[in-house]
Amino acid sequence: MTTTPVKQPATGALIGLALGDALGFPTEFNDVPSILAKTGPWRDMALPEPAFVTDDTQMTLALGKGIVTAVDRTGALDPASLEPPVRAEFVAWYHDPENNRAPGRTCLDACALLEDGRPWQRASRLGSKGCGANMRVAPIGLVPGLGDEQRAGAAQLQAALTHGHPTALAASDLTARAVHLLAQGTEPLGLVGRLRSYAYENRTRYDHRWLGDLWTLSDAPTPGEFIARGWDDCLAALDRLQQALRTPSPETDPCLTTGDGWIAEEALATALHCFLLFPTSPLTALRRAACTKGDSDSLACLAGAFAGAHLGAAAWPEHWSDRIEYRTDLLRLGALWDA
Repeated sequence: MTTTPVKQPATGALIGLALGDALGFPTEFNDVPSILAKTGPWRDMALPEPAFVTDDTQMTLALGKGIVTAVDRTGALDPASLEPPVRAEFVAWYHDPENNRAPGRTCLDACALLEDGRPWQRASRLGSKGCGANMRVAPIGLVPGLGDEQRAGAAQLQAALTHGHPTALAASDLTARAVHLLAQGTEPLGLVGRLRSYAYENRTRYDHRWLGDLWTLSDAPTPGEFIARGWDDCLAALDRLQQALRTPSPETDPCLTTGDGWIAEEALATALHCFLLFPTSPLTALRRAACTKGDSDSLACLAGAFAGAHLGAAAWPEHWSDRIEYRTDLLRLGALWDA
């Protein structure tokens, strides 16, 4: 009698995220010709030795540890339980001597303000929609037992601790939603349509319970108009993605059609682009994301999270996954949520 292998989507997503991060670390800030000169053909890119990651994986682990602490302390995941431990983990990351992997300025500035104890809304950087908010959000999509509203609120809150721009909030919500849907078995072919429908349904929904008075610190006249700005940016990016996928061009840098990924909606769209070009070939998806003119480590990081959530832990060859930095921490979180 044969048994069907267990998918383990949380382990797959977290390991994939870190592998993409490590693969893209040496190629970030390079254009494609420079990358090819260093690596050879992009389809043959090798995992660096040693396989160091960036702040993307470090902050993903910080968020994951904060979630575990919140649930252990209270048995629930809500704004009151989630914000204090995630704040503490972000501040600990800020001071970690290993935080030397070109971290984003927005994250550094916001964490410095979070440390002084002010309300998190006053630490949040409302002017930034950098991808630092959604490159770390995958754990929210992997925690079992969350309702849709709870998952959305937690994704937006963790984003807003550093990046308060409405597009950062919406892109984080959509990224967590995509990871969750793929982990639950949604077929890649229908994923973009489901994300667009979700964005339309939530376009003017501002969750006061999770976000408090954050919107009042902007120039938006109402909370609905504040959050709609973010969903509109993301819908425009998803429209560009749909158009690109109608005439797929795997050998063309995806950044040329869906954006370089330095900002949140482009990171979502271009990482999805790389994954959806190769939904059954996870290493090829990572390599495509790492060989781009944009934010290569964050794009490959997100592409790895999508591929791993879809295909599970078996997506990644052992001679790659065994070498990744922070492997023990990633496996511990994955095992907890896969259980």
